Amino acid sequence: MDHIFSVTNRPTKGSNSLKLQAIFSKIDKSIICAISCTNVIAFSTQSNIEENNSIFFSTNVYVADLNTPWQIHKIITTSSPVTVLQWDFTGKFLLIGDENGCVRIYTTPDHILNEWNLHLEVPLEGEHILAAAFFHPGKKICLNTDKKDSPCYFDKFSNIKFACSVKQFGGRPANGALLLTTTGMLAAILLPQTTSQSPMVMATESLGPTRIFIKTADICYGKNGHFLIAVSSGDPSMPVQCYTVSVKKVEEKCVITSQSLLSFFLFEAPKETLKQVVKDKKCTISHIKWIMREDADSLVVAANSDNQSCLQVWELREKALPVHKSFGNSETSQFYNTVLWQYQCHFQYSSRVTALEISKLSLINSVSSGYIVVTFSDNTVHCLYRDTLKPIASTALSIARYDEPMSKMPKFNTKIASIDLSWLGNVLLIMDSDDNLHLFKLPPQIDSSTLTVPYCTTVLEYCLIGGFDWLDLMLVLRPSMIEAVCDRLTESFSRQPQFVQQYFYVQLLCIKTSLYRLSANGQSKANDLSSFLMLHSISTAFKSLLRPSEMNSHEKSPADSLSTEAEGQTDVDKVLMHLEAKEFTVEPSTLQSLQQLIQWVADLALNLLVKVPDSRPSIGKSYELIKDVKALNMLREMLVLIRIWGLLRPACLPVFIRSDANMDVLALLFRLLSRLVQNVNEPDDALVDDCCLLPSQVQVQQMQPLNNRTVLASPQLSQLILPLQLEFNTEPECLTNSSDLTTCQTIDSIRHLYLGKTPRITKQCVRCGCSAGTTPVTRTAAIRAWDQRWLKSCQCGGQWKMQICT
Repeated sequence: MDHIFSVTNRPTKGSNSLKLQAIFSKIDKSIICAISCTNVIAFSTQSNIEENNSIFFSTNVYVADLNTPWQIHKIITTSSPVTVLQWDFTGKFLLIGDENGCVRIYTTPDHILNEWNLHLEVPLEGEHILAAAFFHPGKKICLNTDKKDSPCYFDKFSNIKFACSVKQFGGRPANGALLLTTTGMLAAILLPQTTSQSPMVMATESLGPTRIFIKTADICYGKNGHFLIAVSSGDPSMPVQCYTVSVKKVEEKCVITSQSLLSFFLFEAPKETLKQVVKDKKCTISHIKWIMREDADSLVVAANSDNQSCLQVWELREKALPVHKSFGNSETSQFYNTVLWQYQCHFQYSSRVTALEISKLSLINSVSSGYIVVTFSDNTVHCLYRDTLKPIASTALSIARYDEPMSKMPKFNTKIASIDLSWLGNVLLIMDSDDNLHLFKLPPQIDSSTLTVPYCTTVLEYCLIGGFDWLDLMLVLRPSMIEAVCDRLTESFSRQPQFVQQYFYVQLLCIKTSLYRLSANGQSKANDLSSFLMLHSISTAFKSLLRPSEMNSHEKSPADSLSTEAEGQTDVDKVLMHLEAKEFTVEPSTLQSLQQLIQWVADLALNLLVKVPDSRPSIGKSYELIKDVKALNMLREMLVLIRIWGLLRPACLPVFIRSDANMDVLALLFRLLSRLVQNVNEPDDALVDDCCLLPSQVQVQQMQPLNNRTVLASPQLSQLILPLQLEFNTEPECLTNSSDLTTCQTIDSIRHLYLGKTPRITKQCVRCGCSAGTTPVTRTAAIRAWDQRWLKSCQCGGQWKMQICT
């Protein structure tokens, strides 16, 4: 459990922040943190990080990408302490609940990380929001242990039968959340659909027959679409009660049904295992968690006394009870099968429990995989098996102090306030009582020893199939494993059916690019893969504009005809003679709007060809893109398309600065690429001479490499001494890549346009730093579809943030 980083807020000299910390440390603060499936962290603080001199008490909620945790963005400031932070299953909605009963759901317009809008606000006056859970979408994917070595993804990963929480018309899953308050009130909120003007639907109901006081609770999902809720009043002499809750949408109303289940007492554990903690009169139940987030039948309960604590695991099991023969019909003894809570195991420690969390996702649909992470008042962190509570690993959180003499430093009682696990379970986020963030590595879920290549490959394949973000795995991956993981991932992907490869190919390129970005020696490969990803996207966009002619038999699409006729040809004009002109006709206005993409394809072809002399093994290292026959053939097909479209709209042709005004650059590029495809490993000397002559014939516009900005997932992380000491709103110099190329012009990485030296407003990726323009260009259907392709995320998979230069 290595400590990766700590992000703190350094107070300014002469400020009131040290005094305020001393005051706030005496207040029972509600500090919470939560990680989304897209690895965006949300956390609430009792101090205003932007204003160290502020003397006003307020609760603030911030978000940040896990790759740049020092760059924070405020969502809300409220006078009521926040008690619940909950992400939905897509990472799109963030629910914020406070102790005054106000529930707010925020979302980002156009997936901009530093812009959040209030989507919905529900006031539950006088209610303290204790727990919340978004509706389950009905999708659950797990690793099939019986076929974990199967080459096919759909055999290796199986869809577990799991019902969505609330069904709409047609059986579609509804968006919404279930809330629980400290007075035992349930509230269900159905979010309005974005495609219609339907209003928000809400219903309230009592959890039990009468309203009860609840101090701690937890909500999990049942496989039949219901919720399982476990509650406790904090008194160990009172039972831990469980309920099954179902939410249904009936016409335009919402109906909540709650049914009581079996309960149990902590002191019902066997006497030989019953600890003094439970017998103590000052003992309180501080935390309750279902062992699994989905389809759980076990609970872990934490009980605290003055100076010690105890964790107990209880499991719901079917047990056969004997029935006296007097009540039977025969002389043989009979048994009656019933379901009871049974004590399983315990873990005792000499400090109080401060936080308790479980794994969000289970790679294997079993309690034997995954773990429980528990923190104690002495700032120790323990990772336990969730079925036996046996320790896996443990560590202690060391709180870094400011650069002040020890005699001048006030003695603060800094404790761990909240923790949360990433969705893949690779890292642990900790927030202390001084509003500081800390990140720790966690052992693998399946193999609890060390991180292995097969395990990393399996997790990446799980992200590929399930659509999860893989950043947390990047932060714990060793650089020596990168090449082996990439090779194994590529080999496994090549064994998939063709339709599977086509569907997941872009996502695979994103994963491989991010892997190579972690290695200092893999930057050129990452740039090549990034260029190939863009080329593949442009090829898909261009071919989608082609339509078969009416007289065609439709046995072969225009794209297939293009691939067939271009194969083996070295003269671009001869390829045109064998193609049906009607099938490649596109409106001139559409072609003009695509000119910047056409220019990028031509520039890529030029850049690859001028590198051919250096690509021979006898001279230097190879360039992956030059030796990729698939990429070269894709380039050749694009040049044929550009040639055809240039006859329809000459203004859409790429612009070249050439020594001879009569030279046909497109024909030359096609001819050289066709000769290169014939032997990519050892190009002949004549081809090498022609490529050496190319820069003197045509001016080569250098391609902009993918920016490797200051981020955690970088080659510098493995070379630094951990933990990193970071500060909010301050970019760390230790993670800055000295080899970054700074250009005078800002280039739109999506539209491939020059935006100027310092454009006023741009979208910037929070992970790779690429910029994209926000000003609309020629709005044809083709360019709108192109912009929509990159609306949700950058080509590297990172989210956008709005960058405004003043």
